[in-house]
Amino acid sequence: MTEALSELVKLEAELSSVLFGQERVVRELLATAVAGGHALLEGLPGLGKTMLARAFSEASGLSYRRIQFTPDLLPADVTGTEILENGAFVFRPGPLFAQVVLADEINRAIPKTQSALLEAMQEAAVTVAGQRYPLPRPFLVLATQNPLELEGTYPLPEAQLDRFMSKITVAAPARPTWLRILREEPAQPKAVEGLDLLAAREEARQVVASSAAIEAIANTAQLAQEDKRLRMALSPRGAKAWLALAKSLAYLAGRAHVDWEDLRSAAEPALSHRLLLTEEAQFESITVQTVLQDLLRRTMAK
Repeated sequence: MTEALSELVKLEAELSSVLFGQERVVRELLATAVAGGHALLEGLPGLGKTMLARAFSEASGLSYRRIQFTPDLLPADVTGTEILENGAFVFRPGPLFAQVVLADEINRAIPKTQSALLEAMQEAAVTVAGQRYPLPRPFLVLATQNPLELEGTYPLPEAQLDRFMSKITVAAPARPTWLRILREEPAQPKAVEGLDLLAAREEARQVVASSAAIEAIANTAQLAQEDKRLRMALSPRGAKAWLALAKSLAYLAGRAHVDWEDLRSAAEPALSHRLLLTEEAQFESITVQTVLQDLLRRTMAK
């Protein structure tokens, strides 16, 4: 086990001691961070999404800013703006200039403000008044949204959804976890000394994906394009995100190659927000998960 992976194992343990019973969520978040992507955390209020984001930044030693998205939030409130100071315009950085940025309730902001994140998420930079400003490295956006509450929200456009490497569903805990939550206080996360996320990313890129695994991804993408239940299928960015996430899951498990279970585990967070149903399919109560599992059954090895 390399030093970078050893520190990530410690980080995973720290986060699991903060968010009880959500080991899958923690693993998918770490895999997204190692793969160099951004994560959309979806779940009902009170399940610990904000707590997880804060704990991740504290335990990893990365700088952290939280942006509460509201309908009156403007793009300049996110990216920053130029102000007049001593007779000259000076750029005042916004809250995006942190290594971990929590975009809380992102679907409450107007589309213009949501789109202010697009350049930052894709290129790790923002442009203000024609001047380009790089963001810190590593740079990770964690966005939250409530899947049920629709009043006063603005659904994320497809272009922005595609910028998130993963959508991580935070579900209600099982009964034993309820008891633990009621009896115990979550631990204060301790900083993991020596954690090097950039080094871990380089190591995860070296994980080998066989020709069969790559062909399975390509076949799934092709079948999704032909599926009449979908109005939007898998893009090349989405296929690459799926592969990168599978490599990161293999890396976190201590393997040097991607196996079929890594691909299956990565499929849900990498693809569920990218496969969009037709109106007819929604009317027939077909779910994205049903379509995805059908595609995987047809393309994955047994």
